[in-house]
Amino acid sequence: MRKRDYYEILGVDRNATEEEIKKAYRRLALKYHPDRNPNDKEAEEKFKEATEAYEVLRDPQARARYDRYGHSGVKGFDFGFDFSSFDLSDALRAFMRDFGSPFEDFFGFSTSERHRAERRGSDLRIKIALSLEEIATGVEKKIRFRRLATCSACGGTGARAGSAFETCPSCHGTGQIRRVHRSFLGQVVNVTTCSRCRGEGTIIVEKCKQCRGEGRVQVDETIQVKIPPGISSNNYIPIRGKGNDGPQGGPPGDLLVYIEEKEHPVFRRDGDDIYCDIPITYSTAALGGTIEVPTLDGPVKLGIPPGTQSQKVFTLRGKGLPRLQRRGRGDEYVRVFVWVPTKLSKEQRQLLEKLRSLESTEDLKPGRSFLDRLRRLLGE
Repeated sequence: MRKRDYYEILGVDRNATEEEIKKAYRRLALKYHPDRNPNDKEAEEKFKEATEAYEVLRDPQARARYDRYGHSGVKGFDFGFDFSSFDLSDALRAFMRDFGSPFEDFFGFSTSERHRAERRGSDLRIKIALSLEEIATGVEKKIRFRRLATCSACGGTGARAGSAFETCPSCHGTGQIRRVHRSFLGQVVNVTTCSRCRGEGTIIVEKCKQCRGEGRVQVDETIQVKIPPGISSNNYIPIRGKGNDGPQGGPPGDLLVYIEEKEHPVFRRDGDDIYCDIPITYSTAALGGTIEVPTLDGPVKLGIPPGTQSQKVFTLRGKGLPRLQRRGRGDEYVRVFVWVPTKLSKEQRQLLEKLRSLESTEDLKPGRSFLDRLRRLLGE
């Protein structure tokens, strides 16, 4: 069956902001959530469909690829699950990650149930700076970072080995504190998370000495990250499972490696293309010649035709950056400008004075008279 357009599924236009996309998904999730529609297969399919659309459009990199190539553009993209076998549990897991708390209260889940559902560890974000040359070829970088790992002494429970948990005396094991107020409008129940057990319903009798009851400890890790050619600033590479471990043995979050592009002394970048400005002498502009220009692959020769004007742009095909996860490369655009010396030798001054005496307003009109005079002056 042909997949529907993700924007159509969420009911937003292609220029929708991140907040508009989130709001549209929140509305559909509330409408089609399985807990609101028990044993309704149609609602279940709509919930999965909306969640898949949201997962793609919430990620700037995945959204850009979808906008350009459609559904085929996000095949193989790492979302933490495979859309070819995307099931209800995947959809619920993705939903709980971003929208668990407010929806669970609406659906009637208890605070302790919600706390157990939110045990996934938080994501970590780090930046690495790359030169344009590294981006052109791709590179492998060693990254050192600090994360929260499950305490090996207590297995993440926070309790000393051999000690027990006991029911929280404040909430009596519910994880919630309920306060009832009476007013002229009737009875009002205020429910808050128990501050003593933090919603767990149990408290530690004797804390683990290694993690002091937290269940996690800080550790330093070093990993190798492979950067593909053609990546750009604000792209990121997700390293699954290398974020903080979840509390009480919960699954880990992800490490998101964001790319920061260093400013290059010669080139400016625009997508897959690069630009540079190269000075040429007055005589080269007028008479033509060959100059050497830099590229990311090393210097190359560029022919300058006679009569080249300042600001003329030449194109070097395929000398730009590799296209990210696609074949081919961008182009390099070389803009030349006539260099005017600030100091002249005696001979240079004499030649230019002689040239000035030959110039007239006629030289500014189209034709070859000026070029012919310059050649005669220089003995060409």
